[in-house]
Amino acid sequence: MLPEPKNPESTEQRTNQGTGYDFIVVSNRLPVDRVPDSEPGDGWRRSPGGLVTALAPVMNKTDGAWVGWHGAPDETLDAFDHDNMRLIPVPLTEHEVEFYYEGFSNATLWPLYHDVIAQPEFHRTWWDTYRTINRRFAEATAAAADQNATVWVQDYQLQLVPQYLREMRPDLRIGFFNHIPFPPPEIFAQLPWRRSIINGLLGADLIGFQRPNDAGNFLRSARRFLGASVKQKQVHVRDAAGNISHIARAEAFPISIDVNQIQELARREDIIERAAQIRHDLGNPRTVLLGVDRLDYTKGITHRLKAYGELLTDGDVKVENAALIQVASPSRERVESYRLLREEVEGTVGRINGTFDTMQNTAIRYLHHSYPIEEMVALYLAADVMLVTALRDGMNLVAKEYLAARVNNTGALVLSEFTGAADQLRQALMVNPHDIDGLKESIMTAINLSPAEAGRRMRAMRRHIVDHDVERWSQDFLNALDQKAIRDDS
Repeated sequence: MLPEPKNPESTEQRTNQGTGYDFIVVSNRLPVDRVPDSEPGDGWRRSPGGLVTALAPVMNKTDGAWVGWHGAPDETLDAFDHDNMRLIPVPLTEHEVEFYYEGFSNATLWPLYHDVIAQPEFHRTWWDTYRTINRRFAEATAAAADQNATVWVQDYQLQLVPQYLREMRPDLRIGFFNHIPFPPPEIFAQLPWRRSIINGLLGADLIGFQRPNDAGNFLRSARRFLGASVKQKQVHVRDAAGNISHIARAEAFPISIDVNQIQELARREDIIERAAQIRHDLGNPRTVLLGVDRLDYTKGITHRLKAYGELLTDGDVKVENAALIQVASPSRERVESYRLLREEVEGTVGRINGTFDTMQNTAIRYLHHSYPIEEMVALYLAADVMLVTALRDGMNLVAKEYLAARVNNTGALVLSEFTGAADQLRQALMVNPHDIDGLKESIMTAINLSPAEAGRRMRAMRRHIVDHDVERWSQDFLNALDQKAIRDDS
């Protein structure tokens, strides 16, 4: 079951009584961003993004706290309240951000876990810092947790936290969720610290993944690299004396979105008008195509642009009749591979537009910005075709947001088979983004899809995401964690 509802007494009263929190979320970042002093409020606003969207509703209903870095290096803050959440900042120095986050998390683990699309780097100094920061997060969590509290650790930056927490606080009920893919043992084998990562994750009672294949990859790695006993998705974890200390379970819990929020925005008159204005600003083409991604080499943006450019060259798509909007929000701009990717994407867009633009029409409207959710929903409403061409993606919530916004059951989704969403959204037009000819064919199918066929596919996919929203995701995970604890205690 979910943690108990919020206690009516204030957080300040609880702190003065010396009690801890019954439910704690732990993630690399706190769910807030700092805002200028000139803006009203307490200096913080809720962050955009899938993780915050997924967990904020749970936090609002529980008597809990959130542990994470507040985003500014070389600064230490006390715990504070924002938007009905108790936030506990974990400090990081500039050096630690470079080694733990930009280094080990995003230049070692990220490419390794995404099928080595880019070459991972292995540096012992990065690994040492990663261990140090994971222990710091675990210590902050252990200090904040009440007796027998539930702790839910999030994502690949904190894979050692479950084991550290279990050593510090064996009374805790510990869950972990991996938001990105977990690689097969043949790829994971490259990591010099593979045994330590597996042991870190096995500190949790329940380890969640996006897809059954990811859970299977983890269990196979536990068997191969630790010699662990694996049976029915469970690992018998042994202590130094060889005795079973606890049983860890690994299975899939596909994450989702706040469907109601998106649908409510999609029905707002001002957002509907904004969608019409977007189409007008593009010259009212017959077809608007949309890509929305972080600027990341896993998202297949260059493959998408190549396919679209060839469709223009072949004459299958004409700039007078179609326009592609590509939103590429800034990401990890201090990392060299990301800087080079931005140059490649912007150079490709420039060449295509230089070749095909007219005075009235543009082939690709490229937007290197992040946008508030209201503007994103307007873009979803304006787009006839959504292009999700990731080379590897744990889930891809953009695909689900597009579906939620299509309240009239119109539009078409072209979806990479290498996303977690592909397991659930079977009625999408599935593509292998490496197959440029196949991608071109799917784009043309989407453009020419009959209203009846588009409606049939859209209704089926929308039914699924309405039934499997973010609240169900969190309930399913926490209920499974709770039921596992009951079985273990019996």
